[in-house]
Amino acid sequence: MSLKTLGISAFRNLANAEIDLEGKDVFLVGENGQGKTNFLEALYFCAYASSFRGVGDSELVRTGESGCAVAAHFNTSLYERVLVTFEKGKKTIALDGKPIDDRKELLSVIPCIIFCHEDMEFVAGTPERRRWFFDQSQSLYDPVYLDDLRKYRKVLKTRNTVLKEHIGTIRTPIPMLDALDPQLAMYGLKLMEKREKAAQDFSETFGPLYKAVSGIDRIGVRYAPSWKDATLDQIIALLQIHRERDMISSLTLSGPHRDRYIFTREAHEFSGKASTGQRRLLALLLRVAQARRFSKMTGKKPILLLDDVLLELDGEKRRQFLRIMPEYDQAFYTFLPEEPFAGYRKPDTLVYDVFDGCISQRYA
Repeated sequence: MSLKTLGISAFRNLANAEIDLEGKDVFLVGENGQGKTNFLEALYFCAYASSFRGVGDSELVRTGESGCAVAAHFNTSLYERVLVTFEKGKKTIALDGKPIDDRKELLSVIPCIIFCHEDMEFVAGTPERRRWFFDQSQSLYDPVYLDDLRKYRKVLKTRNTVLKEHIGTIRTPIPMLDALDPQLAMYGLKLMEKREKAAQDFSETFGPLYKAVSGIDRIGVRYAPSWKDATLDQIIALLQIHRERDMISSLTLSGPHRDRYIFTREAHEFSGKASTGQRRLLALLLRVAQARRFSKMTGKKPILLLDDVLLELDGEKRRQFLRIMPEYDQAFYTFLPEEPFAGYRKPDTLVYDVFDGCISQRYA
C-alpha cells in the first residue's frame, strides 16, 4: 500500500495544499526549520492519529487557527481515503467517510515506521520509552496484544486510584483490591508471555543487522519482567504480600508497567557502555528490525518515514544502511540541501523543496 496524495490544512507551519505522492521514494529537501519534519509528522498523523514527537494534538494546529486536518489518499483496492481532523479540542477520524472510534483500526490501514531523532530515547532514555517501542512493535501485528495492554492499563489505573483513596488504612481489608488483583495478574501474565517470545524473535533479527553494519557480534535484546517466572496464583499472592508497600506509595510498584528491555552483548548489558555512535546505530537498527518483523508477521510492507537518518552516518555506514534497508511500499526521506541526496535518487523518485512551509516539486 502506498499513498497517492496528502492533503494538509492548518497543520503546523505547512501551507494548505494537496501534495502528489505517487512515487516509491519521496525526497524532502530544505534547511532546518522549514517544515520537512512537519510533513513527516502529518503523514504519521494520518497513520496513528497522533504525533511521533509526543506532543498534544493542540500543538499541531497552526498559530491563529482553531483546528487542523490531514487527509491521505491510497493506492489500494481496500480503502480510498483517511481523514484526521482536530477542531476545538476534539479529534475525529474517518475512513472512506465512515467515522472510526478507535485509533487501532488505523494500524492495518497505513502501517508506518518512523526513523527520527527521538528514537535515541529507546536506547539512552527511560525504561518506559523502551517499553513503549516494543509495545508499539507488537501492536503493529498483534491487535490482541494491544487489547490486553489496554485492559491491563485500565485495571492498573483503577487499582492505583483505590490505593490513593485508602491511604492510612493499611491494615483494613479492601475488597476492591481483592477483586482487581486477579484481573491485573491475568492481563499482566498474558503480556509477559508475549513479550518474552517477541523479545527473543526480535533479537534474532536485530543481532545480525547490527553485526552487518558495525561488525560487532552477539548483540541482542533481553526481556526482564517485573514478575519473574511466576504463575497466576503466585502473582496474585505477590500483589497481596506487597499491598502495604503499594498503599504507602499510592502506586502499584510491580507488574508489566515496570518491565525492562536490556540491550546486551554476550549476555551483558551493552547500551550503557556503548559509545554515542553505537547508540545512534542501535536506535536506527531498532526501526529496521521493527519494519522487518512487521513484514514477517503480516506479509505486508510498511511505509517508511526517515527524518535526517543518513545525516548522522558516515559514508561507509550510509552505504551499509541502504544495503540492509527493510523492504517497503514507499519511503519518505528528509535531506539538507548540501547532502548528496542526488546519489540516492532513482529515475522515478519525487523530489520536493521545502521552504517556509511551502512544498514545491523539483523537476530537474
